[in-house]
Amino acid sequence: MTFATLGLIEPLLRSLEKLGYQTPTPVQAQAIPAVLAGRDLMAAAQTGTGKTAGFALPLLQLLAMEGPKVTANSARALILVPTRELAEQVHEAVRQYAENLPLRTYAVYGGVSINPQMMKLRSGVDLLVATPGRLLDLFRQNALKFNQLQTLVLDEADRMLDLGFSEELANIYRALPKKRQTLLFSATFSDDIRLLAGQMLNDPLTVEVSPRNVAANTVKQWIVTVDKKRKPELFVHLMRKGKWKQVLVFAKTRNGVDALVEKLQGLGINADGIHGDKPQATRQRALDRFKASEVQILVATDVAARGLDIEDLPMVVNFDLPIVAEDYIHRIGRTGRAGSTGEAISLVCADEVNLLSAIEMLTRQTLKRQNEPDFEPEHRVPDTDASGQVVKKPKKPKKPKASGGGGGKRNLGRWVDSGEVAPAEPSIKPVRKVPVFNTGPRKRKP
Repeated sequence: MTFATLGLIEPLLRSLEKLGYQTPTPVQAQAIPAVLAGRDLMAAAQTGTGKTAGFALPLLQLLAMEGPKVTANSARALILVPTRELAEQVHEAVRQYAENLPLRTYAVYGGVSINPQMMKLRSGVDLLVATPGRLLDLFRQNALKFNQLQTLVLDEADRMLDLGFSEELANIYRALPKKRQTLLFSATFSDDIRLLAGQMLNDPLTVEVSPRNVAANTVKQWIVTVDKKRKPELFVHLMRKGKWKQVLVFAKTRNGVDALVEKLQGLGINADGIHGDKPQATRQRALDRFKASEVQILVATDVAARGLDIEDLPMVVNFDLPIVAEDYIHRIGRTGRAGSTGEAISLVCADEVNLLSAIEMLTRQTLKRQNEPDFEPEHRVPDTDASGQVVKKPKKPKKPKASGGGGGKRNLGRWVDSGEVAPAEPSIKPVRKVPVFNTGPRKRKP
């Protein structure tokens, strides 16, 4: 199969040839004809399998061949994404695909001045990539109209809801024309997301080219157990032992990112960090330096789990496990992309055992454990498996009660030897609140 057999027009084929695209990926082969046919679509595929081209190529073709010329302050197609980094990445791909087409494209997001964006939209754009918060700001200031909108794309829809964008999505949904094409693309779709998508799509075609919530088999995964306080020391040890050259590290909090970067820089290691509190220009500069191998270690919160496309990234380290199990798939999906191989290591302490259990249940695999000499944890991480259960250690038999009269010791209940470890609490699967349009959770602008 070739891109030509999917029905793409010659200007797009020339762009793909220049980019070195040879044959469609499975998600592209199924999605492109469906989008060209005007169908609403839900598509799930592993990260790194070409989802962006799956919706961007047919969308650009429809815009080039159908519909009136775009008017002032309008957009004919809208791609919503959860983060600034992903907005830049998607728009860059769109710009490259549309090189030979007479179309105007643009990306808008928060963290930068809104005025240049308002100026750019005055003449209208055929395709707009946007984060939800900034899109609403532009709409409410009458800098953007939706009366010409033909197609809405939600890229990484589950992540937008995880980040608390359900209220923004509801407001956008109410402002859009009822008659339109809607496409949802993501690496994962929970049952909750599928239920929610039923409110937005009309008789959608569902495309799943890989098992749901399964990490790419091109990524070698394992965990190293360690006490929480020794994680920084272990990370430095592993980095030096493995002679790591380029590593993307995920930490749970913004403070955690800053603390790890400060420690690494104090040891003379070339490191930088990105998180939501940093200005967009600072985040982009750190990312560009990392891609150019000017920075050895890039530490990030989950704001960077989607939207980072780094060619041949060899290593991802989960310094902290993610709160939402699905984010594990997106994190490790930054390596092992487009047929390349990669490694993903997670540093796990005892109080993360339930997070580990949730990840193993989601991915349907028990992650291989490895102990690093001199870093064995004092607080043992209970065994887990893909069933989602924390495996308890068998209880030791109770010692017999002392016999005799009142002169003996009183029975103080169950005897516990000093070497015995109390059984771990049972695994509790985190409850994910289903966002509902009209009553969304807290807002967070990108």
